[in-house]
Amino acid sequence: MGEGSTTQRSELIDKLRLDRRKGRDGGMGRAPSRGALAAVTIVALVALAAAWTMFGAADAPLVETAVARAATGAASEGSVLDASGYVTARRQATVSAKITGKVVEVLIEEGMRVQEGQLLARLDSKEADAQLALALAQLDAARTQIAEVQARLDQAERETSMQAMETARAERDTLRARLANAREQVRVAEETVGVARVQVENTEIRAPFTGVVVAKAAQPGEMISPISAGGGFTRTGIGTVVDMDSLEIEVDVNESFINRVTAQQPVEATLNAYPEWKIPAEVIAVVPTADRSKATVKVRVAIHTKDSRIVPDMGVRVAFLRSDAQPAKLAAAGTLVPVAAVRSVGEERVVFVYDDGHVERRSVKLGQGSEVEHQILSGVEAGERVVVSPPEALRDGDSVRISETG
Repeated sequence: MGEGSTTQRSELIDKLRLDRRKGRDGGMGRAPSRGALAAVTIVALVALAAAWTMFGAADAPLVETAVARAATGAASEGSVLDASGYVTARRQATVSAKITGKVVEVLIEEGMRVQEGQLLARLDSKEADAQLALALAQLDAARTQIAEVQARLDQAERETSMQAMETARAERDTLRARLANAREQVRVAEETVGVARVQVENTEIRAPFTGVVVAKAAQPGEMISPISAGGGFTRTGIGTVVDMDSLEIEVDVNESFINRVTAQQPVEATLNAYPEWKIPAEVIAVVPTADRSKATVKVRVAIHTKDSRIVPDMGVRVAFLRSDAQPAKLAAAGTLVPVAAVRSVGEERVVFVYDDGHVERRSVKLGQGSEVEHQILSGVEAGERVVVSPPEALRDGDSVRISETG
C-alpha cells in the first residue's frame, strides 16, 4: 500500500477523534456521555473500513482465476497423457456436376441421409436431350442403310451363282464393301448415342457414397460448374456429404509428450458436448511429421462407437491409456487445474485458492499431467477457483482482484 494512501487514512481518523479536553474546559459545557462515545466509535470504525476499501482494494493485484473441475474418467483409468482434438471425417465430398449448367431442381436438405447413387439435384438437360435425340436418329438411319445394302447383296449373290457373270460379281463385291461401311457407321452412331446418354446423365447429380448431407450449397436457378468460374456467381457444388462411418479423431500432441503415444494404444474420448459419456477408442497412427509453428505432432484416433451424437468438427478430449493398466494401479480422480496454476516452491507444489477477495496458499499433491492441465489428488476441491499464473509477490491471505474473464 502506498505512502499517499496511509497519509489519507491517518487524516481521516484524526478528523473523527474526540477532543475530550474541550468538553472538560467548558467549550461544550460538559463531557460526552457513554452512548455518544459508543456512537462516535462505531462511526469511526465504519469510516476506517470505508477508507480501507477505497484506498486498500485499489492496491490489490489483478489476477485471473479458473475453476477446478472433477477429474473423472480418463484420469482415473491409467491415463498417461491428456490432449484435445476434433472429430473429423476421413471420407467427405463436396458433390458437384461434371459439366457446367443451370440448376433446375435440388432434392437435398441439411441433415438428410442419402444412399450411394441417390439423385441429389438436376441441371437443365434440354441441350443434352437434343443431342441424344439426334444421335438416335442417326443410328436409325445407319441401321436402315444396312438393311438396304444387305438386301441388294443377297440378290447379287443369287444372280452370281446362276449366271456367273463378271458384272454380277463386281456388283456383289461393291455391295459387300458398302455393307461393311454401313456397319461401321452403325457402330459410330451407337458410340455417339452412348456419349449423348452420358451428357444427359451428367445433368443428374448423384450421391458418390452413403452418408449425411451437412451443407446445401446451391438453389434452383443458379449456375454450377466443376471448376470455379470466378466472380462468385457460379457455384462449384450442390452440397457436402459426409460418410459418418468414417469419423475419427485428430489430436495435436505436444512433441515433448509424443513419446507416450503408440499405434493401437487404447484411448478414452470425451466429447465436450457430452462430458459424462466416455467413448472407447484406439490410436490409428502417429503421423510422422511435426508442425514447426505449433511444436505438435498429429495423432489419428479411431472411434469404436458409432453414434448419431458424434458429428464432424466436435471438440473432444482424449486420454491416452496405459496398455497394461490394472484396477489396483489406477490413480484417484481428484481435480484438474491449469498447468499455470501450480507453483513450485522447492520440492513443494502449491496453488492459491481465491475466496471473497483473498487468496489462500495451499500445498497440493499432483497426479497425472498433460501439456494443459495438472491432476490434483489433494488440496483443492472441485468447484473452487484457483489463481492462474500467480504473481511472484503473492502471499497467503493477500487481497486480490479478479479479471472480468476470471
